[in-house]
Amino acid sequence: MSKKLFLLSVALIGGAFALFFCVYVAPAFFETMDIVGAFAAGFVNPFSTGYSVDVIFCAVILLVWVLYERSALGIRHGWVVVPLCFVPGVATAFAAYLLIRARQIT
Repeated sequence: MSKKLFLLSVALIGGAFALFFCVYVAPAFFETMDIVGAFAAGFVNPFSTGYSVDVIFCAVILLVWVLYERSALGIRHGWVVVPLCFVPGVATAFAAYLLIRARQIT
């Protein structure tokens, strides 16, 4: 796979999740404006709890990676992924970091 195709794929997949979030999740949240209830909904059964904990751990791993590469490789602007981990989510944050990183790694 070429680098151009890789970056395009990452951008499209990250954008697709952001679009999904805006169309499916955001309207449900704005209907109730209940942040605690929205978070708790991810833990209503063992299956959703497993997915929710997986996403939380992936977010923490991504943040540790961003902090490491900031000092080890001098990757700048990685902090952008921190708010993206919360809204729209880790998929978009991870895609954004890969794109930021790709522009700075030679």
